[in-house]
Amino acid sequence: MDDSTLPDQQAVHSLQLENQRLRKINAALIERVEAGSAFNAAPYAAFEHSAALAEQVRERTEALSVAMAELRQTNQALIQANVSRTKFLAAVSHDLLQPLNAARLFTGALLERPLSEELEPLANAIHRSLQDVDSLLGTLVDMSRLDAGVIKPDISVFPLSDLLDNLATEFRQICEAEGLCFDYVKSSAVVSTDLVLLARILRNFLTNAVRYTPAGGRILLGCRRRSNGVQIQVADTGFGIPANKLDDIFLEFQRIKPNPALQDRGLGLGLAIVDKIASMLEHPVAVSSDEGKGSVFAVLLPLSQFEYQPYLPDRHQGSDQQVLQSSRVWVLDNDPAICTAMQSLLQGWGCQVYTAESSVALQKYFESEPQGPDLLIADYHLNESSSGLALVEKLLHRYAARSAVLMITANHTSGLRQHVRNAGYRMLNKPVKPLKLKVTVAHLLRQAKDSATDDG
Repeated sequence: MDDSTLPDQQAVHSLQLENQRLRKINAALIERVEAGSAFNAAPYAAFEHSAALAEQVRERTEALSVAMAELRQTNQALIQANVSRTKFLAAVSHDLLQPLNAARLFTGALLERPLSEELEPLANAIHRSLQDVDSLLGTLVDMSRLDAGVIKPDISVFPLSDLLDNLATEFRQICEAEGLCFDYVKSSAVVSTDLVLLARILRNFLTNAVRYTPAGGRILLGCRRRSNGVQIQVADTGFGIPANKLDDIFLEFQRIKPNPALQDRGLGLGLAIVDKIASMLEHPVAVSSDEGKGSVFAVLLPLSQFEYQPYLPDRHQGSDQQVLQSSRVWVLDNDPAICTAMQSLLQGWGCQVYTAESSVALQKYFESEPQGPDLLIADYHLNESSSGLALVEKLLHRYAARSAVLMITANHTSGLRQHVRNAGYRMLNKPVKPLKLKVTVAHLLRQAKDSATDDG
């Protein structure tokens, strides 16, 4: 081998060494890549899982969007149904109660007159039938209004005697007609509650007591002081309620018939309404009964923070008939039948009555007698641009008259009730019960005479 081949050999050897080095590097790189691939297998799997979750989220979002759209449609349907129910209640309150109101007033006027032995039973039968219609329709409307949530408590502070005295006067006459003895214990308590809703509870208690107590029995309306308020109680000596039925009487459409011979035309909703109203007012209701001996229904009210007001009897202690005699009463109602019925009924009580079917006709009365009547009875819903309440306020202000005012309406809203009360007036809801009307009219006339005496 000559010296010329030595550099070539050295070059080949260098290349071999470089090739070995590169092989080692390549092997190391392959090993590192393979190791890295194994090491990074979990993130790839996580990415794949995330992609799957993203797809599920997209599908669920689409399903949720569809469900939300369906929910909006259902909610809109419920709103529309509630609106329809409200319109139905308004129609029932006015269109159906208006003729029933006239019929009740006409029969009340008829029963005030002497009737022959042949006609008196017929008149009483008509009166009882109209009472049944009034009770059934009123119960259905009340239950619908409670379920629709349109009844809102109107809390006020008042002496309990303001309500109980009127109820006692009303039901004492009812009990006398049914051959029952009615006892009433006055109370000086001042309470904080909704007067109208409380009256609804107590009227139900008293009506049931009259209905389920045979002739010759006794009914008691009174109060007991408790550590956390005052409890109004209605006790009777009626048929009583079986112990195993006490929990059922507040359920809807539950009627307990303690006497098979008893004719009960109710729907079994009265005490269910009481339970709903009491729950709304947060006034606990209690009942105890001894079958065959009688029952006690009670409702517990919170006392107000004001001092108790002592009971002060009216200076005018004459009977209702004496107070009504020769009192001047004007009636405003756009329904001729109501005007005729009111006139007949009030004249039967000895009142001097003038009726007006429009504000124009009423204004003519004021023009001839600016001092106004002793009592002005007006319907709230008139076929005019203004309500009966607005017209009465306007005319009394214009002629500076100080007449007592009684508003008649099918509107049960607390807002209207508050407006009427703020104006210093009273309100009765349709259909008006003749006996309740008589008690209310006599009460307002007494107040008017007291006010006139104070001013004199």
